[in-house]
Amino acid sequence: MRAAACLFSVLLLIFAVTPAHAQQSPSTAEYCGDCHREIFDGWKQSAHAAAMESRLFQDALKMAGEDFGEAGRKACLACHSPVGVMLEDFSLLRKVSWEGITCDYCHSIREVTLSGGNPKARVEFSEVKSGPSKEAVSPAHGTVFSKVHTSSLACVSCHEYRNALGFPVLTTYAEWKESPYAKEGKQCQSCHMYTVRGAVVDPRVKRSSQDEINFHQMPGSRSVEQLNKAIHVALSAERKGDKLEVTVKLTNSGAGHYVPTGSPLRQLILEVRAEPYGGGQTFREQRVYMRRVADQKGAPVEREHFAFLRGAKVLEDTRLAPRETRSEKFSFPILKGRQARVVADFYYYYSPMASTAAQQKVKFLAISRMVQ
Repeated sequence: MRAAACLFSVLLLIFAVTPAHAQQSPSTAEYCGDCHREIFDGWKQSAHAAAMESRLFQDALKMAGEDFGEAGRKACLACHSPVGVMLEDFSLLRKVSWEGITCDYCHSIREVTLSGGNPKARVEFSEVKSGPSKEAVSPAHGTVFSKVHTSSLACVSCHEYRNALGFPVLTTYAEWKESPYAKEGKQCQSCHMYTVRGAVVDPRVKRSSQDEINFHQMPGSRSVEQLNKAIHVALSAERKGDKLEVTVKLTNSGAGHYVPTGSPLRQLILEVRAEPYGGGQTFREQRVYMRRVADQKGAPVEREHFAFLRGAKVLEDTRLAPRETRSEKFSFPILKGRQARVVADFYYYYSPMASTAAQQKVKFLAISRMVQ
């Protein structure tokens, strides 16, 4: 009897000090994907899934470690492997640390605070998963509705960042916050996680009448479709004597943030060409839209990890704000009477560190006109 009473007392003590949803090890994406197959398949194609395995990121991570030591690596991993940082797996020995922005990280967010130097997500790994649905029920784990997941706060902890110098390197959330989209109640998810038809849970696990899920592929700046939704263009040309005058009017009509946004090394490039019909010299000019950043000494930053760790001031910012229209004028010396073809090409320049031109930039729009 005494032994049983002691055991009962021990059990009471255990339950008294153990929280209802105790922290546990985070699940891998494959574990979650065994039931959430369509969501997993979409996520697997996302930049979030490739956040760690990207060769561009691996190169940047290596250089950050070489130039700034462990502090440099940790600064990069905080967003590219947030689970790895929480587990203090800085050597990246665990599989879940290689999954980038993985399922259990996002669906374990309980709260996001904006006070202090950088936004911070409170994450609790447990058997209860948080999400945007009030009706979600799971036979495998608990579910809880999260208002955070219905708002841009779900994204802010990685898409808004000040470095140790206090310089705002990433300002995507702040750009959205000041945009008409925020005032209209359009969140990041409105464009990047719109709803599509699909099964929340594989039918073999649980039948559900719900046929819409948030698109976990989360297309972003390297998506040609997304870029074409963001930028609207009109091209006009007219002759003025022996000059061909070209006007390109471009509007950021579809992005709730500046274009480009994110890393200061990203660029939107407009290239205009005038090609005389039947041969002759081709003329070309460019306009580049970007945020050029310098270090504390005023030297322009040309490498990505330096922008994040040593960026200190903005030299110029020519990016397109949400719903801003810009008219660009070009003048080419093509003699009157010569027919010419005018072409405007748009490129999204992603990274100068890429080894091939195809990795560095993507052409997403071309518009042309014949001029007599």
